[in-house]
Amino acid sequence: MTNRPENMHEVIEELRQVRDELRVRMHLAAAEVRDEWEALDKKWHHFRARAEQVGEAAGEAAEDVGEALELVGEELRRGYRSIRKKL
Repeated sequence: MTNRPENMHEVIEELRQVRDELRVRMHLAAAEVRDEWEALDKKWHHFRARAEQVGEAAGEAAEDVGEALELVGEELRRGYRSIRKKL
């Protein structure tokens, strides 16, 4: 788990790029996709806040939270892919 801070940084950067790209395209999206976007965006803000906390924390508790954040990151990644396909 020594690579976690670097890996988390990469995950955050990848998700930020996809999120920014999709946000630009959202003005053309249908209402259903907008609802999906809003739900994902709430998760994004929660994910970012928790990721920053993990970056500042140490020990086993941080590892557990880091693993949970990886799951949320993957959920965000899938959600963004879904929206991208719909746009």
